[in-house]
Amino acid sequence: MNASLSTALTRTLWANTLLPEQLARVERETTERFIEAGAYVCKKGDQCEHWMGVTDGLLKMSSVSPEGKAVTFTGMLAGGWFGEGSLLKTEVRRYDVVALRDSHVAFMPRTTFNWLLDTSIGFNRFLLNQLNARLGLFIALVEYDRMLDTDARVARCLASLFNPDLNVPSGPQLQISQEEIGYLCSTSRQRANQALQVLERAGLLRLDYGGLTVLDLEGLRRF
Repeated sequence: MNASLSTALTRTLWANTLLPEQLARVERETTERFIEAGAYVCKKGDQCEHWMGVTDGLLKMSSVSPEGKAVTFTGMLAGGWFGEGSLLKTEVRRYDVVALRDSHVAFMPRTTFNWLLDTSIGFNRFLLNQLNARLGLFIALVEYDRMLDTDARVARCLASLFNPDLNVPSGPQLQISQEEIGYLCSTSRQRANQALQVLERAGLLRLDYGGLTVLDLEGLRRF
């Protein structure tokens, strides 16, 4: 394992739930892949053989209906892990995951994941918290997709990237382009820009070069 992947694993939300020997096995058996911007990390219908985590970059979890209608479920920043539901249910993936920028993704084999379930109470508790957080996120997604306008959808989408149970907190700054925000919120870059200006005037965030700074996270969640 390379040093950067080892460092990324020790900074995950679940690493401190493991014993040193457990973390050592995870480091031995987990691999990392480079995913170019626009490429698939995994596709809907794929057999699920790994638990995956973002070590660097930005991913989008989405699905497209047979009629071509697309829905975005969530974005995932460095520190976010996904796919535990498909592993636990031993089913094919129900969604696509695409890299919105050049990214690095860690792949933990199913055997390692199941071994942690069998040997670590702390890891099981982490998974319960993560599954509960993701359920809340998806319930909110249905609500605001049907009830809120674009400005509010952008606010809630940005706030979801700061969910401490799903992504490793890295301060109020977020390096993300307006085009990427549009992809995550299922809107155009131009409309995302308009929404961001509304949120900036409301004092909820500040637009920076190449990203933004959140000034009022609770305000974004309530907007």
